[in-house]
Amino acid sequence: MGPAVAGEDQAMFELYEKHRVDLERLTLTSQPFKTLSFFMLAIAQSLGRTCSCVLKKGARLKVVVLLVVATWVLPLFTDGPHEKHVQELLWYVRFGLWWVLLGVASSIGLGSGLHTFVLYLGPHIALFTIKAVQCGRADLKSAPYDTILLKRRPSWLEKDCMEFGPPIYQETIPFTKILQEVYLETVLWGIGTALGELPPYFLSRAASMSGRKIDEIKELDASISEGFLSSTLHQAKRWLMSHSQHLNFTTILLLASVPNPLFDLAGILCGQFNIPFWKFFLATLIGKAIVKVCIQTTLVITLCNNQLLDLLEKRIMWVFSNVPGVASVLPSLVAKLKTAKNKFLLAHVAASASSAMEGKKWNLSFSLIWNTVVWLMVVNFIIQIVTSTAQGYLRTQQELDISKKLTETKRSASETSSGVSK
Repeated sequence: MGPAVAGEDQAMFELYEKHRVDLERLTLTSQPFKTLSFFMLAIAQSLGRTCSCVLKKGARLKVVVLLVVATWVLPLFTDGPHEKHVQELLWYVRFGLWWVLLGVASSIGLGSGLHTFVLYLGPHIALFTIKAVQCGRADLKSAPYDTILLKRRPSWLEKDCMEFGPPIYQETIPFTKILQEVYLETVLWGIGTALGELPPYFLSRAASMSGRKIDEIKELDASISEGFLSSTLHQAKRWLMSHSQHLNFTTILLLASVPNPLFDLAGILCGQFNIPFWKFFLATLIGKAIVKVCIQTTLVITLCNNQLLDLLEKRIMWVFSNVPGVASVLPSLVAKLKTAKNKFLLAHVAASASSAMEGKKWNLSFSLIWNTVVWLMVVNFIIQIVTSTAQGYLRTQQELDISKKLTETKRSASETSSGVSK
């Protein structure tokens, strides 16, 4: 019995090791055809489950789905006076999907940790603010969707100020007027960032329901990071995990309302400790789509609006002019704010604003480089999705294989023991 059991344990250990090696090797670079085939099988399996679920729900759901599809498809392929309204609706759909998807991509970092606020939304707000200050009016958009979109630049960016009419505001454009013009896209982007936080929550919750721990929590339990920044972040994450019993609506809202690297872990912990979905999502949505985007948008508008920045400087200097020791520090603080503004605009605004003056050649080269970098990040992100999905499918098959082996081992052991008893 002893050697047989030892042999079975050794066989299971070798099987686990083989599975681990197979998972590590399953990538698009080392095994492209196998990875793609597993990815397609996983997608087909998921679609099959979805279709079977829809079919099981009964005739009422089928009728609703058919009505929704017909409502969208028929106007697209029929001519008539509604065609103009359909095109307008399609522009709104593209506009909404673009900013929501950018928000989702920002939460997951496009697979490289880059923030789409820095790539798209921040420069868009900055350009609009500078153009509004130059023209002395905020009504520059031809429609709410007249923003940066895929393969489309906003119409107001290259127009002369005289095309919009005479300036409405001679001195300072009210902050709220600029905010009203850009707030819709910022809210949509914020909704996308909230949606992007759901996968870690659901993965962690599924792991918790099956009695497992997600990899990120295992890493916190097992390792200690090196370096000052990584060590500090690691300690902060461990502190958050040790205080996870305090994760309620208010705590999640506070964590979501300010940019911080701990929120991914907060979402994982909420799933691990079965925080209700609506409590987690509503707190995340309010924090990211309302509070956080308002803070970020206010900062960009203030930095890019020279009139507003100068007015803010004068008001602050006036308020603190009689406070001992503070008045002397304020000029250097305002100078730092202006320096930060110039650095923020250097990579995005200066290049875009100077492109019209320096000719189409520079504009073409800058656009080519910029689009190449963005598309490389998107391709990298897609590769990671395909690889992760394929590895998930292979991991499921491996678990079924191990379960089958364990069942066969138990059966053979029971047969052996019954034979010995006889």
